[in-house]
Amino acid sequence: MSGDSTGDLVAVGPADDFEDGDRAFVEVDGAEVGVLRVEGEFYALQNHCLHDGGPVCSGKTHRKLVGEFEEPGKRVERSYTDEECVISCPWHGWSYDIETGEHLGNDDIVLPTYEVVVEDGVVHVGDRRAP
Repeated sequence: MSGDSTGDLVAVGPADDFEDGDRAFVEVDGAEVGVLRVEGEFYALQNHCLHDGGPVCSGKTHRKLVGEFEEPGKRVERSYTDEECVISCPWHGWSYDIETGEHLGNDDIVLPTYEVVVEDGVVHVGDRRAP
């Protein structure tokens, strides 16, 4: 994939070249950004895990696992959400919401995310989103 800059957008490549699970990497304002297609949607996140600097955008994407604690001694009821998707860093498993960048265990930790624009069939990365 390319990384050509057009105005304030950085071109990633043709949208048709991306299948679900595909990733590409571009530089945006000096930061490496991973662009992913997950379930038909495009996402862009900083490819530098906030834990130990690992390549978070190379990690596995999956549904968010949630659990409900009933009482001590009882098994936690667990299920996967239908809507929320997360990405886990392959180095140590730190997991982030793929849309917001929030760490699953501490929402004060936020991995930077970027605007994604598909224009004339080409995927572009735009500005960094405010946390």
